[in-house]
Amino acid sequence: MRVVEAFRAAFGADPETVWHAPGRVNLIGEHTDYNDGFVLPFAVPWGVTAAVSPREDQTIRLLSLQASSPEPVTMATREESRGWTRYVVGVLAMLGDRVRGADIAVDGDVPQGAGLSSSAALEVSVASALNDLHGLGLTPMEIALLSQRAENDFVGMPCGIMDQAASALCEEGHALFLDCRTLGSRNIPLDLAAKGLRVLIIDTQVHHEHAGGEYAKRRAECESAARKLGVPALRDVDDLAGALDRLQGDERKRVMHVVTESHRVEALVGLLRAGATSEIGALLNASHLSLRDQYEVSSPELDVAVEAAVRGGARGARMTGGGFGGSAIALVGEERLEGVKESVLAAYRERSWTPPRFLPATPAKGAHRLS
Repeated sequence: MRVVEAFRAAFGADPETVWHAPGRVNLIGEHTDYNDGFVLPFAVPWGVTAAVSPREDQTIRLLSLQASSPEPVTMATREESRGWTRYVVGVLAMLGDRVRGADIAVDGDVPQGAGLSSSAALEVSVASALNDLHGLGLTPMEIALLSQRAENDFVGMPCGIMDQAASALCEEGHALFLDCRTLGSRNIPLDLAAKGLRVLIIDTQVHHEHAGGEYAKRRAECESAARKLGVPALRDVDDLAGALDRLQGDERKRVMHVVTESHRVEALVGLLRAGATSEIGALLNASHLSLRDQYEVSSPELDVAVEAAVRGGARGARMTGGGFGGSAIALVGEERLEGVKESVLAAYRERSWTPPRFLPATPAKGAHRLS
């Protein structure tokens, strides 16, 4: 395993434990997590592997096989962290006095900038390894919550719980139905191959950076709307028409998306449990239109990918992730796969855009120990 070899070369000994945590793709339920709603992500085959050993002092030594420098980053204080190291040091900061220093090497293969949550994979892999090493007894959901706090409080990204929960809790061949208020969850079978279907990820290669920008603005608009409506969160809006009558402008549109999107999650779960996987495409299409027009987080590249995929024979398609770039997903019958790809490529060629990447999305296993 190359991360073990890199750890040995950098730190002069074998790591005491190695953990892998996956990225995720969200089947449906976008921007509902921080509104206490429902989400339905599944883990992807790509993730981050963390090789870790504890230290007796407070020193933190970090090595990433994807960093531009082959040398480990050494920090005497957590305030020295920059760039990718903030996500790792944030996890250590949330663990506080339970963990001193650490030697950590990480190796990731989540496509960068594709909206597949490489940051959550990094946080959860390191948190899981430290939990294992120090016998902290944290449950997978507690690891997810700790990782979320690291990103919220240390990195400054106001994300919800979905990404970290998917990385920590997903099961192979399943999607995770998560109630983001109660944190109750169950894994729903997602056997696409049995229905002759595939979820195709279309990475637009338009990279995005959410922290402190439009993502935070959308969250603030939702919180403002909830206050005006007198509810703890938009999850609690049960009279949508009445709520919309009391709001205007952007806040009105944000509420429309969040409330209807949570209902779409529940409807899609119902179809999956009824064995009607091939019928979920219409819900994906509706989700994209809502994200484009009501939540306004899509992009020209995402819109073209979705429209071209459906035109090429996909049963449904939508942007996935936080938006402003990243990836779309398409539900495609095996016999239509090449046609869908060519339709999207042709649409990009017409506009002289960089061709997108196509990635097969197979529901994978959540965080687990490798050695």
